Amino acid sequence: MRQKFFVLGITAFIITSVLYFYFNIGLFLLVILSILLLVGLANSMQHKHAILRNFPVFGYFRYLFEMIAPEIQQYFIERSTDGKPFSRNQRTLAYQRAKNIDSTSPFGTQLNLNRSSYEGIKHSIFPATVNEELPRVLVGGPDCTQPYSASLLNISAMSFGSLSENAIMALNKGALKGKFYHNTGEGGLTEFHQQGGDITWQIGTGYFGCRDDRGSFDGGRFAEKANLPEVKMIEIKLSQGAKPGHGGVLPAAKNTEQIAKIRGVQPHTTILSPPSHSAFSDAKGLVEFIAKLRLLSNGKPIGFKLCIGETSEFELICQEIMVQNCFPDFITVDGAEGGTGAAPLEFADGVGMPLEPALIFVNKTLVRFGIRDKIRIICSGKIISGYSILKAVALGADMCNCARGFMFSLGCIQALRCNTNECPTGVATQNKMLMKGLVVTDKSERVFYFHKNTLHAANELLAAAGKKSFTDVDINIFMRGDEFTHLSDLYFPDNLKSVTKH
Repeated sequence: MRQKFFVLGITAFIITSVLYFYFNIGLFLLVILSILLLVGLANSMQHKHAILRNFPVFGYFRYLFEMIAPEIQQYFIERSTDGKPFSRNQRTLAYQRAKNIDSTSPFGTQLNLNRSSYEGIKHSIFPATVNEELPRVLVGGPDCTQPYSASLLNISAMSFGSLSENAIMALNKGALKGKFYHNTGEGGLTEFHQQGGDITWQIGTGYFGCRDDRGSFDGGRFAEKANLPEVKMIEIKLSQGAKPGHGGVLPAAKNTEQIAKIRGVQPHTTILSPPSHSAFSDAKGLVEFIAKLRLLSNGKPIGFKLCIGETSEFELICQEIMVQNCFPDFITVDGAEGGTGAAPLEFADGVGMPLEPALIFVNKTLVRFGIRDKIRIICSGKIISGYSILKAVALGADMCNCARGFMFSLGCIQALRCNTNECPTGVATQNKMLMKGLVVTDKSERVFYFHKNTLHAANELLAAAGKKSFTDVDINIFMRGDEFTHLSDLYFPDNLKSVTKH
């Protein structure tokens, strides 16, 4: 192809040159051909890109199509039930609820219900009255002196740095109006989080916002922020769903001077939080750290977040809790299907336990140790609808955190560019020009309505199941397709045995 390009290109150049010099036509074409030949010559001599070396000009189309492939997939190929991590139907539902418009769908389900993996709610023919009051849960165990009444649905951990300052401000203002909390993520508590909404301050392995000059935990700096009135709870991050055992990643393109100053790191460098904490290294140290943070925060709810991996390690934590008689006020269980702005594919696809078995395991383990009544379970991992909330509660959660659903409410289009600093909607970028497209006053309203309408949908499903309170919910209100696929056995074969031919 390279040889053909130069043969045809030089031939066209000679013909055009003749036309220009003898008939004074084709100047523009001559300039274009000259540029293309020079680009082709440069590409054929470079050794870095095989495609451009073999296809000196047409090879650029490969990179163009690769660049717009997500948009082609999303807008021209995928069906309403397709799309990962969230289908078009799921995204549309989030957009409609955030805009506070009709979120009903016409003409019946688009899903194939006649399959063994189908899941549904066993509705009651005598449904309960829908509760218009949005549910809340009191967080605070026996050692907590400042318990907090939290919403059933809250904003999951997303750092300033991963998200833009406009996105963070819109989330917090929405949380203020809706009276639910906003988890800071491990990037630290910043001025953009402090718009009046309730805060859960997450302490990650980098100790951003409460670290000393060597990057270790600083109790004095922690106490200074932990005792702010808007900080309602503190969460120790052990691991997260999309990359458990890896540590946080902030790409260099998103590490601006402003963010570097907040985090106490060098700007324009990729920031890799350590995989583990330096303040403790085992279950005993974790429980002691919980007690330390509770003391420094004057009795505010303290908990930890993790993605379940080696189950025996969680059991050791439970044993140590009982030995020290020191109880975390909450445990946040993150499923392996949880999201993040940047994660190695091997970690996102192949490390950690999904949310459903993790929730069941954590709940049953706390019950087995006799400490379930002292600890609230919060869950996160693709919580986006009223149905997913009800299911999480049925599996053992007391409350739910949602990240990507609230991102949709901000305008996220699932462009899958969170790690490139090129988010087209201004949600997950530090590009000032792109950020301006996200208007805080407008998006904060959408955050508020997404929360309100999603919880209202959960209340409607609760009533449809004949339940009056989320405390009445258990897994028995759900059914799976494999429970009834054998009922028919291809149209009741047992009955067919009695059929005789005439």
